[in-house]
Amino acid sequence: MVVTGAASGIGRAICLALAAAGRPVAAWDVNGEEARQTAARCAELHGVPSHAVEVDVTDWAAIERAVSGTEAALPSVGGLVHAAGVGLPGAVDDLDEQSWGSVVDVNLRAGALLVRALLPALRRAAPGSAVVAISSVEALVGHGALPAYCASKAGLLGLVRSLAHALGGEGIRVNAVCPGAVDTPMLAPLLAIPEARRMLEERIPIGWIARPEDVARVVRFLLSDEAAYVHGSSLVVDGGLTATA
Repeated sequence: MVVTGAASGIGRAICLALAAAGRPVAAWDVNGEEARQTAARCAELHGVPSHAVEVDVTDWAAIERAVSGTEAALPSVGGLVHAAGVGLPGAVDDLDEQSWGSVVDVNLRAGALLVRALLPALRRAAPGSAVVAISSVEALVGHGALPAYCASKAGLLGLVRSLAHALGGEGIRVNAVCPGAVDTPMLAPLLAIPEARRMLEERIPIGWIARPEDVARVVRFLLSDEAAYVHGSSLVVDGGLTATA
């Protein structure tokens, strides 16, 4: 199982949740040291085969090398979770080509490249192989300060639907998860402001901000045989935030 963005936050939590279920894990991240720590924790806590790769998921050659090393290290690669993501805040009048590209390349373009590179392995593991893309509630409800992030995460949902149509007949399921507010390094600067945290918690009907593990358990379900008939879906995990927005 390949998990991108595995150095921290949701990606690391997904690796650990999968390892707890006995799944071999490949932790991919541009931060190689933290990816290695994630892989080591999976092996130490749960005794599963694990592998770490330092990789830029926007670089096709780097992805191909990562796939080759992962296939050599793990008994099989039956799934992909694209959890790597960036979200540079800034209104539309602050956008430039570089900042737009850096967000869209990681969040969206990389998702397509990863599936393309891993498709032979996913086909060998089918039926039963699966892909989960980590999108966001920002794909569903716009935010004026996050144009590139909103666009890339919405595009990821379109990619998931296209892949679901293309690959379902081969026994490869494809779904997305749309988290709301999650206590991760990406959201940490906002959550460090007590008043901002309080206001956010008040907007969430369930009353609290998600932990990465709350999202990881949903991803693990989508990758499991228990979700055998869940395909082409976008599952919102936001404590009711968008239901009442």
